[in-house]
Amino acid sequence: MAKTIRPSINGGVDTTPTATPIIPVKTEQQLLLEVELERLQRENEALRAKPANGLTLRVSEKGALSVYGMGRFPFTLYVEQWERLLGMAGEIKGFIKANGSKLSRKA
Repeated sequence: MAKTIRPSINGGVDTTPTATPIIPVKTEQQLLLEVELERLQRENEALRAKPANGLTLRVSEKGALSVYGMGRFPFTLYVEQWERLLGMAGEIKGFIKANGSKLSRKA
């Protein structure tokens, strides 16, 4: 504590110790934690802002198209496979309609 000299009420000099303001200094670890916290908060917000249907598309490391959100693991096919599958969309819908009573549904 520093002593300050100021006039006293009774005409003398008051030398009562006064508190020096303490300026908090953040350590490097605290700064890194704050940066990491901000990153995680942004990531959390991005995860909350998922599309309405819950599905997301990504390109895999090997260049295939992966659909996330259908189950526990992504559904991944190469472009040629997607084109063949999408070309059969009408057939697949017809098959599902014709065999609906035999097929299981998962919510």
